Amino acid sequence: MTTSTPLGRRGLLGAIALTATAAPAAAQRVFGPGAPPQRYPDPDIIALDPSRFNAGLGNTAIRRLHTGMGWAEGPAWHANGRFLVWSDIPNNEALRLTEEDMHVSRRFRSPSGFSNGNTFDREGRQIGFRHLNRDVVRYEPDGSQTILAARSPEGGFNAPNDGVVHPEDGSIWFTDPGYGALMNYEGERVPASANSVRPFIKEAVWRIDGQTGSLTKLADEPFKPNGLCFSPDYKTCYIADTGSSHYPEAKRIIWAYDVDGPRLKNPRTFANMTLEGRTGQADGIRADERGNIWSSAGWIGDGYDGVHIFAPNGDRIGQIRLPEICANVCFGGARRNILFMTASQSLYAVAVETKGAHFC
Repeated sequence: MTTSTPLGRRGLLGAIALTATAAPAAAQRVFGPGAPPQRYPDPDIIALDPSRFNAGLGNTAIRRLHTGMGWAEGPAWHANGRFLVWSDIPNNEALRLTEEDMHVSRRFRSPSGFSNGNTFDREGRQIGFRHLNRDVVRYEPDGSQTILAARSPEGGFNAPNDGVVHPEDGSIWFTDPGYGALMNYEGERVPASANSVRPFIKEAVWRIDGQTGSLTKLADEPFKPNGLCFSPDYKTCYIADTGSSHYPEAKRIIWAYDVDGPRLKNPRTFANMTLEGRTGQADGIRADERGNIWSSAGWIGDGYDGVHIFAPNGDRIGQIRLPEICANVCFGGARRNILFMTASQSLYAVAVETKGAHFC
């Protein structure tokens, strides 16, 4: 004998989200002031595998919170201050959005050293990964700056890109693909890169020890390691490879590594970026509390660009479509259930029925 249980409001909204979000997107969707309200469920939040993607909500919509940047990157949420920081790389500044009134302050940090990624350490201090200065910097409460890493044992960095902090030991893990040294628009095109896709040293992932400040190379298998994040239990490190931008032989994938203390081992493909025969690029990535990986996606066009969500086994289970190329993502808000997305000229956000595994 079987019995049925009423869905209730929350269950009903979830069911709507899972059955209706695969509908075609509204033509020429308009965002921003003056735009008509979006009918629920949002057609651009898609459950590719409804049995596993249960983070979509039937009564929430994608919002554009700000626009007008040159290339928006590196969102990071400050849990205590309840604000979001992100970079506008070409305009050489970092912006801030406060949760209290959603006010956006331009030139929160200006100049920013054409910083790309941002994160916060265990003491709430902002850490920036700067293209122009080719270093990793920490901003102190008194307004001073501490350079955490400016040079590797192999030579000067290419252009640090994105990073995360390991909470157990305070170490900082970051990528150095070199984009900021390949163009003046996002940094400074250096003479060494004039005829080379590799500005100075082999592109790699590095670790700054939280106690000694010593620097260790973690991995250099990715052609151009870009975004990175940890699994919820910190036993796996995921790294997006955007090397196909300059290396024809590079695969458009997200790597997975086992975390072995201060080292990485067992490199392997976690997921590829091919969807319905089209293959774009992953950039910034973050994990949710269930172990799903939320990856920015772009450089293909409508129906692809936005955010792709992968299950812990690498299967693509969900998608958030945006009208711009998405560069990076992070979870924030008081309950860590708001997904912020920096996409080309704009900052977007959407509430989801999950939480980020980590604050930034």
